[in-house]
Amino acid sequence: MKTSLLTLFVFALAVLLYSFINQKPETFSLTIEVNELRNSYGVVQFALYNRDGTIPDENYKKCCLVVKGKIKNGSSKITFNNLPQGKYAVNILHDENENGQIDKGFILPIEGVGFSNFQSIGFTNRPNFSKASFELRSNKNIGVKIIYM
Repeated sequence: MKTSLLTLFVFALAVLLYSFINQKPETFSLTIEVNELRNSYGVVQFALYNRDGTIPDENYKKCCLVVKGKIKNGSSKITFNNLPQGKYAVNILHDENENGQIDKGFILPIEGVGFSNFQSIGFTNRPNFSKASFELRSNKNIGVKIIYM
């Protein structure tokens, strides 16, 4: 009897451990849309960040993912899939000449840029990860305002 109970207990424990080992973390999708582009030239570069201190990032070296979206009728939309729960921020570039970088005039960008949670950008309202970030705990759709300076 003791051997049968011990065998049953070990079997149940093995099944429980197997289910925990093979359990995949839950992932989510993040859909980002940008509208009101000033033209349909080039592409929209969507950069996703998941760490503090990564924004600003003029050369897109600190982002965790970058996707280029096509422009149709002054809008672009992409979806990042299989993202783990966490804190994220989005940076958008309307890359009109498709060179993958923010082109500048004297100091300011001459192409459109945007950040999650930002409606305007200025010397007193500079983007950083803390201000631009949001929690991803379920599938999410966000819009990002494109800003031309």
